[in-house]
Amino acid sequence: MPRFAPRRIPLPRAFLPLRHGVFRSLWLATLASNIGGWMQNTGAGWLMTSLDPSPMMVSLVQAASMLPVFLLALPAGALADIIDRRLFLIGAQAWILAMALILTALTMTGNIGAWGLLALTFAIGAGSAMNFPAWAATTNELVPREDLVGAIALNGIGFNLARALGPAIGGFAIAWAGPEAAFALNAVAFLVLILALLLWKRREAPGGGPKEHLVSAMRAGLRFVSASPAMRAAILRACTFFLFSAAVWGLLPLFVRQQLGLGPQAFGLMLGVMGGSAVAAGFALPALRGRLDRSGMVLWASLIGAVSMALLAVAQHWALAALGMLLYGASWIAAGSTLAAAAQLAAPGWVRARAIAIYQLSFFGVMAAGAALAGWLGGRFGVPLALGAAAVGAAIAAVLVRRWRIDSVAVAQTPATVAAIPQPEAPADELRPVLGERSGRVLEVVRYRIDPAERAAFLAAMQEVRRVRLRSGAEDWRLCEDVAHPERWVELWAVASWTEHLREAARLTDSDHAALARAAALHRGEPPEAARFIQVEP
Repeated sequence: MPRFAPRRIPLPRAFLPLRHGVFRSLWLATLASNIGGWMQNTGAGWLMTSLDPSPMMVSLVQAASMLPVFLLALPAGALADIIDRRLFLIGAQAWILAMALILTALTMTGNIGAWGLLALTFAIGAGSAMNFPAWAATTNELVPREDLVGAIALNGIGFNLARALGPAIGGFAIAWAGPEAAFALNAVAFLVLILALLLWKRREAPGGGPKEHLVSAMRAGLRFVSASPAMRAAILRACTFFLFSAAVWGLLPLFVRQQLGLGPQAFGLMLGVMGGSAVAAGFALPALRGRLDRSGMVLWASLIGAVSMALLAVAQHWALAALGMLLYGASWIAAGSTLAAAAQLAAPGWVRARAIAIYQLSFFGVMAAGAALAGWLGGRFGVPLALGAAAVGAAIAAVLVRRWRIDSVAVAQTPATVAAIPQPEAPADELRPVLGERSGRVLEVVRYRIDPAERAAFLAAMQEVRRVRLRSGAEDWRLCEDVAHPERWVELWAVASWTEHLREAARLTDSDHAALARAAALHRGEPPEAARFIQVEP
């Protein structure tokens, strides 16, 4: 009889990133750790109600878990860029595991107090804050570019699954064996993630010039973001979306209690509807991406989010409120995963973790501000009016910022265009001993000869050159025109040291090279002259 090979069932498009074994194992392990994290939060909040049941102390549990994000996001991103990312992630998980074990032991022995619980909650939150930008920047290494957006959406799906499952499992664990059971299960979950990271054989990253120090790495990350239109657009679009949509997070408990007149079960139901909708929308996103670009996806998600908040503003029955939360969950995952993908694609490997950290810091900040503003409006004018104002603001803001596009455009690069970039002479032998981290500022100069008829084209090309120099490390940049000879131009920029100059050259991407080549192509005559000077104190 003829033998037939078993037919392989193709994966749904939303699951395609799981084809890649390392991403699959780390995604599953991260899902387990996220579930453990939500169990930890549930156990800590419940334990605080017995240690010190005052509303202030109970609310400080959540604050202690989130505050480290504001304090540590940027240094965490810088560290994840300048040391081996796999080892950094293992170290962060090991820290969380150690703190979780200490918390478990102290709770089991009855030696934990209210302030000790807050301190250990803060310590666990610090480990999570260190983990966030590193894990986000690692996704690019685990899947090819065509699967990146899907992988980020799966990360969002995993987070929402954990948010739905973690508190429920934590509640059962607390009822079964007390808060220490939730803390112990959290430790086990992070142990699983550590094992998955140990099994990951990360490929050696290509050299990116001399190693950076923490402070200079943070400065370089801030300069990159400020000079990157794509990153600025992603941050702006994220801030406008999360500022207004945070109203739901800030007002949902009051909305359920006061506007619907329902109890905690309805509150849990609303959160479950939102989480389930976010998961379902995450599975539908791959099909939608074939019809909408990233900018369009965020625009429509923002408008749907505005509609959802408008429905909540007028809802007096749980069914209409559930519909609003359904739309809200879908808009949240669609906008959040798309914006995260845009931020990751806008940042090259050498700065990716710290750029993502700045992106995360920005939207966490506006979420806190948005929730606080919504709470103030709700207390002064009522929950319906506050939600309605958020809906109107979200719709107006989405339309106003739509021209800041977050779609990256790849620029072709050929060896010929690389060769056209001006190259300075090698340093003189007698000066080599002073060229290093303490050389003082380095002034770099390129002289151009431009046909006056092409002045406008040259100025347009130099606008992008300016951004290239600032993104790659320049502290200052100038373009000067000779008043006696309009065809003569001088480009000047300064970096902190010779070592920083070497890093600058290693940071240039293909699109950066192409931008520099376009400017050099407008030069007439011999190739543009490039030179480097070190600052000397007389």
